[in-house]
Amino acid sequence: MGPRRVGKTVLLHHTVQELIRDGVEPNRICYVSVDHPLYNGCGLGDLLALCREAAAISSGGSPAYVFFDEVQYLRDWEVHLKTLVDTEPHIRFVASGSAAAALKLKSNESGAGRFTDFLLPPLTFCEYIGLLDKTNLLTAPDKSGPQGSAFFGTDDIEALNTEFVKYLNFGGYPEVIFSPDIQDDLARFIKSDIIDKVLLRDLPSLYGIQDIQELNSLFTTLAFNTANEVSLEGLSRNSGVAKNTLKRYIEYLEAAFLIRTVHRIDRRGRRFQRANFFKVYLTNPSIRSALFSPLNDTDDAFGDLAETGAFSQWFHADVRTTLRYARWPKGEVDIVCLNDEQRPAWAVEVKWTDRFVDKPHELNNLFEFSAANGQSKVLVTSKSRSRVVVSNGIEVKFIPVSLYCYTVGYNIIRGRQSRNLATIGSDLEKLHSPTVLPPEPATGMS
Repeated sequence: MGPRRVGKTVLLHHTVQELIRDGVEPNRICYVSVDHPLYNGCGLGDLLALCREAAAISSGGSPAYVFFDEVQYLRDWEVHLKTLVDTEPHIRFVASGSAAAALKLKSNESGAGRFTDFLLPPLTFCEYIGLLDKTNLLTAPDKSGPQGSAFFGTDDIEALNTEFVKYLNFGGYPEVIFSPDIQDDLARFIKSDIIDKVLLRDLPSLYGIQDIQELNSLFTTLAFNTANEVSLEGLSRNSGVAKNTLKRYIEYLEAAFLIRTVHRIDRRGRRFQRANFFKVYLTNPSIRSALFSPLNDTDDAFGDLAETGAFSQWFHADVRTTLRYARWPKGEVDIVCLNDEQRPAWAVEVKWTDRFVDKPHELNNLFEFSAANGQSKVLVTSKSRSRVVVSNGIEVKFIPVSLYCYTVGYNIIRGRQSRNLATIGSDLEKLHSPTVLPPEPATGMS
């Protein structure tokens, strides 16, 4: 599963190539693009029969492999696939699709114990740098010193930040990063070919949405305000759309991998009984650039885009029940990870400025949250500077947000099979700095 144009079909083709390299006979591999008009009205059983006829495959024998691409456009696909899995034990089936709810919800109903879901999100910053072959901008984490760092470093933060700005504006889709022509006309590629097809075709056909304009208006509002807190009450008041309708629309937009909602906790890490307020993030920061215009790193809204980029790195992990943000009357913390006991394990404040590196005592909200939850260390991102300082008895570690994003993406992609979010977060606390400054005076602290 994954959003449009993220590379699902290419990944299937790579899988076919690997099977052939591993010695599987090519005529025992079948690929079908289910949404092709020629197959309109065909069931999965019919398509499998056509595959057998074309490749002269008999039942039984060595394993065969069948790939159904864009399977969600076939009515009751999950029921048919369950039947095929039960009756064709020698065939390995892989199905792909871009509408999450049509896949995940139905597979949970009909494929329990038979289907396994895999998510292919947009590119992380680490993958972006790797595809462009610019890993020379990074230096490996130095874990040899007393404060061994789990973070990657760089000898040229300006060059790395230049790539980070490009990543936030253009970097979520593989084919965009290699094409200056697409970058010059991002609205046509992303808006027309990706967003509009989801909003105008996929979601209406899957869920019977009648007022497409309402859905489009809501998504545009949420995209413009990515990384900001919203409420159903406020959205309803401003749009004139009923709260129950807006709630369904938001669920649909999440199902289509366009947005991700994050719920709020209070100063002491407690959840609210009624989730009246929540944050909305675009799953891919470059969607905002396509809908409106690319941002410069000096634009007022770039901080929100940087926060969206930082949060989107976590989409390769299961953040549904683990990541939150904290807000109370006098403060906020951008990212909080909950442990198995649903208590804050670590916190990150995302900033696109170096101001607080020299004035950490101004981070009153972060110190208040840390003190309330027994945390002795906090992490704050900056634009270009790294530093470790002790302020008000709490160790504050600063790291450029570009290095934070690269390291998070690297750790999740490389180690997600054996490490959970809390472990990764603990590793990220080991930020190396050449100098640990003396404690800040307590003046000015709340």
